[in-house]
Amino acid sequence: MLKEIETPGVSIVITYEGQPKGVLMSIDEFEGWMETFDIMSDPVEAADTLKRLRNVDKEKKIPFKQFKKSLRLK
Repeated sequence: MLKEIETPGVSIVITYEGQPKGVLMSIDEFEGWMETFDIMSDPVEAADTLKRLRNVDKEKKIPFKQFKKSLRLK
């Protein structure tokens, strides 16, 4: 089961007497969910995230080479 949940998006539902009681997922998946819950529980941060998602096409983009150069990376 542990090998199965290493695949992103895969989880295993744990049941007791035919009723779902828990979920087994990778720690990376769990941490991602926890971060999402944290962001969405803050109304200001959630609104900012949604605004950015709606305006992603309007945001200024620069080529990766230019970005690296601005950070003075080789």
